[in-house]
Amino acid sequence: MNHVPERNMFPEPQYKVYVSYNHSIEDQEYRNHFEEILLANQDVVIMKPAQIGNIDANLDAETIRQKIRDEYLRDSAVTVVLIGSETWKRRHVDWEIGASVIKTQNSPGSGLLGIILPTYPRNDITKYNQYTIPPRLYDNIKCGFASIYDWDADPFIVQKWIHDAFERRNKLDPDNSRPSFVENLFGNAWHESGV
Repeated sequence: MNHVPERNMFPEPQYKVYVSYNHSIEDQEYRNHFEEILLANQDVVIMKPAQIGNIDANLDAETIRQKIRDEYLRDSAVTVVLIGSETWKRRHVDWEIGASVIKTQNSPGSGLLGIILPTYPRNDITKYNQYTIPPRLYDNIKCGFASIYDWDADPFIVQKWIHDAFERRNKLDPDNSRPSFVENLFGNAWHESGV
């Protein structure tokens, strides 16, 4: 009997991954599928979604970020942002990204990556429009802290992306300088919303 080695490229302990996304029906289906993809990989565990709807939006940005980080994302090692057509508009996505990358007394901060869903509107010129992905994610792609990828259902490819984001979290500083959203945004692109 031939022994076939497992495709476990990274023998590190399990990565706890938080998934940030727009809770629309079509994006929820991809979030569910993403969880199925990661279930095939024993090195990755998906954390339950945060219930941040009861956080007072009138608190200062640093307090909001620290509450989300310490109360909901404390154990996460990497945050994955699933990017559909409306994701950039959602205040909770902005808050989750901002909270993910900060370091607090109780948490070391997470790595960050974005995955463009098939629901994202494409054009023929570029992979994505910087103004229709979450602005805080874009800031972190620009400074090298985060990466962005097209949707892929291969669990070993996704595992590599997660591993790379985990490795970057202690080598580069995130950009969390943008003011946090107070409300959801509207319009066709975030630069039109004054963000």
